[in-house]
Amino acid sequence: MIDIRQLREDPERVRASQRARGEDDGVVDAVLDADRRHRSGLSQFESLRAEQKSFGKKVAAAKGEEKQALLAEVKETAARVKELEAAKDEAAVERDRLLRSIGNVIIEGVPTGGEDDFVTLEEVGSPRDFAAEGFEPRDHLELGELLGAIDMSRGAKVSGSRFYYLTGPGARLELALMNLALDRARDAGFVQMQVPTLVTPETMAGAGFLDAHADEVYRLEADDLFLTGTSEVALAGFHADEILDLSAGPRRYTAMSTCYRREAGSYGKDTRGIIRVHQFQKVEMFVYCRPEDAETQHESLLKWERGMLDDLGLAYRVIDVAAGDLGGPAARKFDCEAWIPTQGAYRELTSTSNCTTYQARRLNTRERAESGTRMVATLNGTLATTRFLVALLETHQQADGSVTVPEVLRPYTGFDVLTPVG
Repeated sequence: MIDIRQLREDPERVRASQRARGEDDGVVDAVLDADRRHRSGLSQFESLRAEQKSFGKKVAAAKGEEKQALLAEVKETAARVKELEAAKDEAAVERDRLLRSIGNVIIEGVPTGGEDDFVTLEEVGSPRDFAAEGFEPRDHLELGELLGAIDMSRGAKVSGSRFYYLTGPGARLELALMNLALDRARDAGFVQMQVPTLVTPETMAGAGFLDAHADEVYRLEADDLFLTGTSEVALAGFHADEILDLSAGPRRYTAMSTCYRREAGSYGKDTRGIIRVHQFQKVEMFVYCRPEDAETQHESLLKWERGMLDDLGLAYRVIDVAAGDLGGPAARKFDCEAWIPTQGAYRELTSTSNCTTYQARRLNTRERAESGTRMVATLNGTLATTRFLVALLETHQQADGSVTVPEVLRPYTGFDVLTPVG
């Protein structure tokens, strides 16, 4: 959540952030009102509590009617202390509840608006001209079936809609992507992790995934645990309630995990193929750093994501995501969207978010500073995911249905070309 001190000192900036996100800016005044009531109540409570403590000696020294009057006053004061304590606690609970409903304060320059209001920062590469080559491209599912790489029908038979099998070369190609990403993350100084994919409500909420998009998350009610939609959640919780030493620089972690998303509200969208599914693999990068270093780290995460897409030979664009499409934890987010030939459109492959101190404040992750301790900044970014297969298969297909494997993946796959089976 955001820093209450920031809201007190510059409420208009928070209001402007809320408006840019398309959210209610009136919540800022509601938080300030609850905060004022809490602070006023706390002051009255502490003052009366100190007075209450002074009664002990007075009562012990008093006699007769004076003592009885003091005892009556003690009783009345005790009741009033309880009332003030309850009121200030109630105001604090309301303040914190409202504060948690406010998304991270956006960074200056983030576009205002919703999903369609992004700003394109750069387009890289040219979409392949299949018409000039004399054939019409097949979509990734047709190619996957032709190559013996994707089986949607058996996925649906076993698990229902939006599930699939990757078979033979499809499974090897996905694993090649993950291993390439992990090797690159290691070379960039990331510590590789194997993380839980089931987490507690406290961890899920701390990472910011139980607010506006709680309906996207799978919950195991019998165990009160949540399946994670990204290893960002477990990596964000790794240093919860800890004080980090960042004097040697940021701490960087990476993990490959299976990710689970309910895709609630997406019925009828991308029902064909593996673009929008309930389960997939992903290599995630995660960074803990000093708040003043966060924007530089964000640029680095984007650079590593772009390096993957460049070397895979994909045409893509980089977008600055609009405020209303950021999600609660992110103050800024850059997406890389690859060109999908059969859709004639760019689709998201990677995303990197600067969450500033939002997650760390919820999870109480701090660093030592000259004046004591302070919250760290956290950032995350996608280095590879199953969805990469969509762009790879469609971009590198040939007229006979075969697919050329990008050179950078060949040491991991053991083959240069995927050829139709049968």
